[in-house]
Amino acid sequence: MDAFTYVVLVTGGTGFLGRAVIRQLSQADYRVRTLMRPSRRSPELPAGIPIEVAISSLLDKRGVRAAMVGVKSVVHVAGAERSGLETALRAVDVEGTRVLVEAARQAGVSRLIYISHLGAEPSSAYPALRAKALAERSIRKSGVPYTIIRSSLIYGEGDRFTTSLAMMLGVSPGFFFLPGDANTAIQPIWVEDLATCVTWSLEEQAMIGQTYEVGGPEFLTLRRVVELVMQATGSRRWLVSASPLYLRGITWLIQRMLPSPPLTTFWFDYLASSRTASLDALPRIFGLKPSMMIDRLRYLGERNWTLEFIGRQLRWT
Repeated sequence: MDAFTYVVLVTGGTGFLGRAVIRQLSQADYRVRTLMRPSRRSPELPAGIPIEVAISSLLDKRGVRAAMVGVKSVVHVAGAERSGLETALRAVDVEGTRVLVEAARQAGVSRLIYISHLGAEPSSAYPALRAKALAERSIRKSGVPYTIIRSSLIYGEGDRFTTSLAMMLGVSPGFFFLPGDANTAIQPIWVEDLATCVTWSLEEQAMIGQTYEVGGPEFLTLRRVVELVMQATGSRRWLVSASPLYLRGITWLIQRMLPSPPLTTFWFDYLASSRTASLDALPRIFGLKPSMMIDRLRYLGERNWTLEFIGRQLRWT
């Protein structure tokens, strides 16, 4: 079937991962529609790509149903982790997903792809991982054919991971605090690799009803990731171990003081323990050779991250 003959609805299309997914879908000749909540800010959509836009909150049942008209597939990447608020997670990730899948079921959608997190569990002590697991539960119970992709930390230009580290390094006075020994194992995955997996999943019937756990091609410690970011940005800082509880408290205060904080306390939740997948997941499941992190950080050397941090606080609305 010609991909352009039907609509793929992308939630979270103005976000970091959503923009990459839209680019990849467009390159594959899919007709793309994105669901955007009403906002006074100009949407950050990929430039030069034809996109249909449906304006609605995920909690607006009527608006979401209207956005489903003509839709065959849904790629659900919207989430509220950036807010740092547990109430937002319950509204967007949990209740918003429930509204979305009910509208998808009523519209006869034939495939829903959901991007979740490694470590998502309903009983998790961490709000973001618990919210993702509850969203997964709604999807599995909905009756809509689904594929769930549990991803490791995602990086790339415009992310909330490496760019946040770059900004914090930029404003750090000669030293940089790391939580504990910073030896938690993480498996960063390049955003374009994950977006490719999403696009390829849409037509794979064998992936219906499956949950996959994916990550990049290497296990790295947080300390090593920070070293790679310092190398890419030209920053030189003395890395100092500090109590995770102390750093969480400082982050909590900063989160409430700054208009656009680079990190939230959810970041510490994710790094509380090692969260990794099989190193061969992308080649084995998707036939894709994943990118090494050291080869994909050039974008970090293109900006003054101290000025970027200041600018984000001043222009935030």
